[in-house]
Amino acid sequence: MHPETLVRDHTIYACVMGSRAFGLATRDSDTDRRGVYLAPTPLFWRFEKPPAHVEGPAEEQFSWELERFCELALRANPNILECLHSPLVEYADATGRELLELRGAFLSRRAHGTFTRYAHGQRRRLDADVRAYGAPRWKHAMHLLRLLTSARELLRTGTLTVDVGDRREALLAVRRGEVPWPEVESRMARLVEQNERAVRRSPLPEEPDRRRVEDFLFRARQASAREDAGRA
Repeated sequence: MHPETLVRDHTIYACVMGSRAFGLATRDSDTDRRGVYLAPTPLFWRFEKPPAHVEGPAEEQFSWELERFCELALRANPNILECLHSPLVEYADATGRELLELRGAFLSRRAHGTFTRYAHGQRRRLDADVRAYGAPRWKHAMHLLRLLTSARELLRTGTLTVDVGDRREALLAVRRGEVPWPEVESRMARLVEQNERAVRRSPLPEEPDRRRVEDFLFRARQASAREDAGRA
């Protein structure tokens, strides 16, 4: 089965991500689309397995096979968790709606480690830009502040909120380079400290509910196999 066919015919969940989902879109912002497809179960019975992800077919579109998506979400991958909590859902069939109902099962204190590691990587790149060019890439600085704030609120409340809400203008000022780099650095340092304090008292469980997610995946595969048998 062609990868594009998997996305076209077997998508169970699709959403918009990036600046539009974050509430930080400007006139020039792209529309980043993300999705999850459920590859038909019989495809896994062959030596050559279906792809774990597919880029396209549209521009700025990327999709994951359900099992891979769940694996990454259980590991608290920031991009995957935010995809699952996008406020801009474009499509969800019955299986996709059940996936959305499972959002809480993926959340755990693991998010502190994954969000922090991602933030550290981004910060190193910003520092390298400052050394090389005298200033960071302001768009990346804005998104790092957004990510750290999102992680802090997740750890404090147990809820992942993607849209920045009333923080939009303050963040866009950073993107426009209107906030001095030392002030941006100070904000980042405060957020890192707040995340460290928040994880110690977080209402989130230590680990995600892997068994609940695995049960969902098993039932989805089983239903797909029955559907294929019914067409035979």
